[in-house]
Amino acid sequence: MITVSDPSTLAILSIGVFLGAILKGATGVGLPVIAIPTIAAVYDVRIAVVMLVIPNFCTNIWQIRKFHQHNLKNNFARNFALSGIAGAGVGTVLLAYLPLVVLNVAIAVVVFGYIALRLFRPEFYLSSSVMRKWEKVAGGCAGILQGAIGLSAPITITFLHACRLPRHTFVFIASLFFAGMCLIQLPLQLALGLMTPDMIILSLLALIPIFIGLPIGERIGRSLSAVVFDRTILILLSVLGVKMLADAYAAL
Repeated sequence: MITVSDPSTLAILSIGVFLGAILKGATGVGLPVIAIPTIAAVYDVRIAVVMLVIPNFCTNIWQIRKFHQHNLKNNFARNFALSGIAGAGVGTVLLAYLPLVVLNVAIAVVVFGYIALRLFRPEFYLSSSVMRKWEKVAGGCAGILQGAIGLSAPITITFLHACRLPRHTFVFIASLFFAGMCLIQLPLQLALGLMTPDMIILSLLALIPIFIGLPIGERIGRSLSAVVFDRTILILLSVLGVKMLADAYAAL
């Protein structure tokens, strides 16, 4: 039962999205990583995914406006985002019927494989030609994951981090990608009856702690060196990998 009048429930949700907003402000990603498990603990995963679409869109528009001058000169960001939009549409409609346990394990293997590669070969990176070759595949797969479980970061962050982008460019491209997927998720969720009036109210209420936490995170992010930012992303990827394995184990 969805309710917006229980103070304890609203407090838990507020803390979850507030912490997620701080992480997103500092690194450009991470709001769903903290917020979705928190919301799912109170309600369920489906409600968590739906509830975060509007906040995700608003926070990413915020960061697109702030970092738009750091876009790459080629069409990489646009192509990556458009592929994500297409994938999110497929994921929202179809992927709910596929065995998520297999998907979670596969994503965890990719994430931990990349982390191991970075630890043992720290000089590893994707060249611009490889980036362009795989941008649509990576974007589409991440979009499918976003549409299905609301968490595309295991693919998105892994791919963008391997490209060794400067922090501000990383934030802009990731924000454009996530905002684009919201544009297809929201109308589909409305059409499927998932986005109800109560869900809209919860989503709008979530914007209050988010827009308090986001500037705090941005101030933290400005003080991060390139090395610290790099390590922060690797830690975030580790958390995501563990979450994917935990979700797979819980589904067995």
